[in-house]
Parts: sequence; C-alpha cells; structure tokens
Amino acid sequence: MLFYWFLKFVAIGPVAKLVFRPRVEGREHVPAGGAAILASNHLAAADWIFMPLSLRRRVTFLAKAEYFTGTGLKGRLRRAFFSAAGQVPIDRSSATAAEGAIRTGIEMLHQGRLLGIYPEGTRSPDGRLFRGKTGVARTALETGAPVVPVAMTYTPRRGPLGRRLFRVSVRFGEPLDFSRYEGLAGDRFVERSITDEIMYEIMTLSGQEYVDVYGATVKKAMDATGASAADVIGRLQPPVDEAGDRAPESLAG
Repeated sequence: MLFYWFLKFVAIGPVAKLVFRPRVEGREHVPAGGAAILASNHLAAADWIFMPLSLRRRVTFLAKAEYFTGTGLKGRLRRAFFSAAGQVPIDRSSATAAEGAIRTGIEMLHQGRLLGIYPEGTRSPDGRLFRGKTGVARTALETGAPVVPVAMTYTPRRGPLGRRLFRVSVRFGEPLDFSRYEGLAGDRFVERSITDEIMYEIMTLSGQEYVDVYGATVKKAMDATGASAADVIGRLQPPVDEAGDRAPESLAG
C-alpha cells in the first residue's frame, strides 16, 4: 500500500505530469468515498498510469494474470511493481475465468474500492472505440455501484529538442445510476443495454468512432491473417443499416 503512494506521488507521478502535462476534466464526478466503477476506453498501455494520477483516491485495476507469473528477476520485479501499483491478477483464458474476474471485481467494490475497468477488454487495435463486454454491467448490477465513464485521449505535440510527445487528457463523465435495473443481474438483454449505454457515454466523451465488433476478435483476425484492422473490421462489422440499429444508445432517463 505504501509503495503505491510512493509511485504515485514521488517516483512516477511528478515526472509523468511534468513531461506529459495531463489535462483533467470532470474530476468532481468521481465519488470522494465508497465503491464506484471507472469505465474507460483503452488506447495505450499508459492508460492505467494517467487515469489514477488524476485522482487522489487509489484506483484498483483487474490486470491479466500474465503480468504476475513471470520467472526470474524480471518476472519478480514486474510482479512486485504491478501488485504495488494496485493491480489485481485475473485469468481471462475462458468463460469460467471471466466469471472469476467478475467475482473479484465485485469483491473489490464490496470493500468500498474504486475499481477501474476497460469494457472493451483489450487495447484498441486502431484508435477506435470497440464493442463493450457485459462484465461491467454485471458488476454494476450486483453491487449497486455507480459507473463513471472515462475517456482517455492522446494528442501529439512537439517536446524539447524536437522529440515527439503526447498531451494526455482524462475526462470523467457524470456517474451513471442503474438502480432502475435492480434484481436483473444475469439478464443478458439488460446487461447488453447497460453496457451499450456506458459505451455511448465513453464515445461521447472521447469523440472516438464506434465499431460494433469486439476488439479482441479484430486482433485475433489480424494475427491470423496479417490484415490491417480496417480490413478486418470491414469484413466483420454488420452492414450500415444493421449497424445503425445496433450502435450504442443513451438510455438515461
């Protein structure tokens, strides 16, 4: 726990803020205490650094188990770093493992924590926003925790000596309350509606183009065929008339 605050306020935080000068909007939307879910888009490996840096509260993320299973000195150092930085290992290899990840997130929220989730399940292959997985909805329904949509954006800028850097922006949206669906956890239609509402809010905050395909599916096809993300998406995405019906919509109110 102490090492987390050391990384955030001494070792990493000040340097990251000085070099990248992150901008933060809507910080007041994040509850000062108690359980809440921060549902963010996922553009870069550094997302989990800059989003927590913008808040005083500790943010716990569910990270893939591979970060904690390395061997040798490098593996031990990486395991210690991710554990100290507030990461909780999860196995994402099967449906059973996915259920375990959801139960872990629910446990974290029952402890009153601030839980960071990437509904897309993986980093965006091409900068667009991809279909969200319903685990975030299930977690919100079973805990009653509000969901705060978060948008990470990276704008290229020229740094000292002509070096190419990025200006990082973190935008927090208004909390989403899904108490109107109380008791409906496990209903796949309700969970899909909630997930689509969350993705709509993230899309609105980030300005990203939405793709009605899972990012992991696109990456798998890219690895198997060597095709670009655009080519894979062109084959997988539904026709325009169907996609219009399936795009995420705001159901608030």
